[in-house]
Parts: sequence; structure tokens; C-alpha cells
Amino acid sequence: MKMKLAIAGTGYVGLVTGVCLAEVGHTVICYDIQEEKISLLSEGKSPIYEPGVEDIIKKNMEESRLFFTTDPGEAYKEADCIFIAVGTPESEDGSANMQFVEEAAMTIASHIKPDSTVVIKSTVPVGVNERIEDLIFEHSGHRISVVSNPEFLREGSAIHDSFNGDRIVIGANDQLAGDLVEKIYQPFNIPVVRTDVRSAEMIKYASNAFLATKISFINEVANLCEATGANVADVAKGMGMDKRIGEQFLRAGIGFGGSCFPKDTKALQKLAGDYHYDFKILSAVIDVNSRQKLKLFEKAREFYPEMTGKKAAILGLSFKPNTDDIREAPSIELLNELLLAGAEVEVYDPIAMKNVETIYGNKINYASSAEACLQDKDVAFIVTEWEEIKSIPLESYRTKMTVPNIVDGRNCYSLEEAAASGINYLSIGRQMIKSSQHC
Repeated sequence: MKMKLAIAGTGYVGLVTGVCLAEVGHTVICYDIQEEKISLLSEGKSPIYEPGVEDIIKKNMEESRLFFTTDPGEAYKEADCIFIAVGTPESEDGSANMQFVEEAAMTIASHIKPDSTVVIKSTVPVGVNERIEDLIFEHSGHRISVVSNPEFLREGSAIHDSFNGDRIVIGANDQLAGDLVEKIYQPFNIPVVRTDVRSAEMIKYASNAFLATKISFINEVANLCEATGANVADVAKGMGMDKRIGEQFLRAGIGFGGSCFPKDTKALQKLAGDYHYDFKILSAVIDVNSRQKLKLFEKAREFYPEMTGKKAAILGLSFKPNTDDIREAPSIELLNELLLAGAEVEVYDPIAMKNVETIYGNKINYASSAEACLQDKDVAFIVTEWEEIKSIPLESYRTKMTVPNIVDGRNCYSLEEAAASGINYLSIGRQMIKSSQHC
């Protein structure tokens, strides 16, 4: 059953949702208030970096299933279902800011058909879907149904996740509205979980908080491994083979970042506080992650107790590979600490350097390649495990750097490789490798 769908918001979630719904045959019109963004999209160009998204945009525009507009009347007047997919940024108190969701709802109320259904794709705290339903009624006079349909997309893999997800969660207090949304997703052939609205809202936050907990847990194990002489890679492998635990999210590193985990863990913690519940595990997860982001700088002090005047290379700036997102990225914490300590910093990232340059300008240097970034440096930090960075031969560190001191925040190399390469190598949750030539 093909439908006419509207998407409010062409950010990361809105754009990926819109193009994938068009790809399965629905007619989709994406609305945004930013004229520059809509103009770019109307030319078939994506304002976000996400592998594969531009190809799907162009294909579905050519096949007249995908449209973009800044006119809310054009977007909403004929829509069978409207998806709200605007941002919910973190407020000063840690709660999710509902300003853009509420503004989208009021605009929808001015143009909605009486028989339309609204779906909230944005990540919102428990109770917000019901509040939006009331808000639309107040501004339109129409009592329409609002369905919760949280997203579970990974940046850098969002197109794949859309068509190969583990589940589609549909939270509806109105059975018919829930049925409608389920029909929209039928072509994806992905298992559907039907719940009430509040449970669906909680599923999103609880899922992200649990994954964040696994990351912080293995990072704490890594810190203990360093103290005891164990190897966290071996420990994680042994743990992950237990089907009750699973291997995913057990890679020790320098903490989680991005637009979801940091924001959502804080929002869930704030929600718990609003209900006078002390969510002790979540508080520990947030605290561990904050400390873990400082690990690379602290480790570098094993090479240089004083960093003033030292030349440092940072390889990788985005919070993970295959995205240009630097929100809550460990690289930012590291940059701040190095500059505060008086180090000279040069950075490289295949995609995210422009975003970093808007923050730091000429305070740091920008390399043309990963290997160029290493030239004449005293210490190199591996922060993001881009394939290009992981594939740098260890020989390049030894020959290009003034002193081959490597601090690897992603454990890209084996200890055996490091020991054979003549470098000084510090990683996460594993013992230090010292070269006899460069001690």
C-alpha cells in the first residue's frame, strides 16, 4: 500500500527516513525551514555526509517519488502521514529540548488534514507524544493520533540500518493509527514491535543507555587490565563469545561521542530525576565516559610530563568513522587539553576537518593526508579508526616522526606488530610497548 508521506525536518534522521521511505515506493515530500538546505537537496545534493544517501536521493527524484519544499502547506495538505524528525538538542540541565518538536507540531496543526496521522521519529522523553497530540488539537481543532516511532540508525551505516534493522518500534494508543504506520513499513520486511506510546519512547532511551553502559563497562575493564597486566582485547573476546553478553560494543577505547549516546544518557538521567529516581548505573556510565575521553592526553604524559612546545599529530576527528560528526567527539577533548598544555597540534581527518576548523581556526594546523600529519612530530594520537588511518604502516610512524611515540585510542595495531616495528606504543587496556632505540 503506497502512501503520500511528509517529513518535517531534513537533518540526519529526517533525510535518511524520507529517502528510504521513497525507495520502497511511497511518495515522500520533505519539508524544512532552511532554504539553503532545501535548495541543495532539490539539486540532488546531500547537506549531510552519509554513505549512499545521495545516490538514493537522485534516483527517487528522477522517479518522481521524492520532493523537497520550504512550503508547509505543500508538504502537509495531502499527506496521509506526517513524520516529525527534527532535532532534540541537549538543554543546559541535560534534558532534551523540545522547542523544535513543538514548533513543528504547531506548523503541522495549521495545515493538517482531519484524518492525518502524525508520527514522532525524533528522540523525545516519555510523555511527549501525548503532549504533542494535545498541542495539535489546541491549534487545529482536530483530534488526530500521534504515534511514537523511534529511530535506531547508526551514523555512517544509516542506509543499511534502514533496510536491515533489528526491529521497527511502533507505539500507539490508537490501534488504527498503529496499523497505518505498520503498513507504511511493510515493504521493509523487518520485525515490528507494537507497544503503547510511552513504552516506545522508553525503548529508545533504554536501548541507547544500555549500549552506552556496555562501552563504559569495557573501558573500566580496560583500565583494570592496564593495572593488572591483562590484555583487554583478549578479555573482550572471551566475554563476547558468551551469547548472553555478545561481542558488540565491547571494544575498549576512549569513550562514546556523537549526537545520540551522550545526549540520550543525560536525558534519561534527567527524566529519572524528574520522577525522583536515582539512576545510579546511568550516572556511573556518564562519569566513566567523561573520564575516558581524557585517557589519551593522560597517557601522552608517560612520554612527556610537560607538553609545552611538543609537536602532536591527531589522526581522526569525527566521533566514529564514516561520518563528519564531531559532536561530543573525544578528539575535541584531546585538542583542548593539548592546546592548554602548550603543544603544537596538527590534525587530519578525511571528512571532518572543515567542522573542526570552524571551531579552532588557525590555532591548529591541518594536514593533507594522514602520513603528512606525522612528519616531524613528537607524539601521534590515533583517535578515529578510519580505514585510511588503520592502514598506515607502523614503519611510517618510525621514519616520519621525530620520535615515534604512538598513543592509540582505538587499538588499531596488535602488540606483536608494535613490538616488531621499533616504536613506542601505548594503547587502551594493554601493556606499553617500548622500543630499545627510542626510550
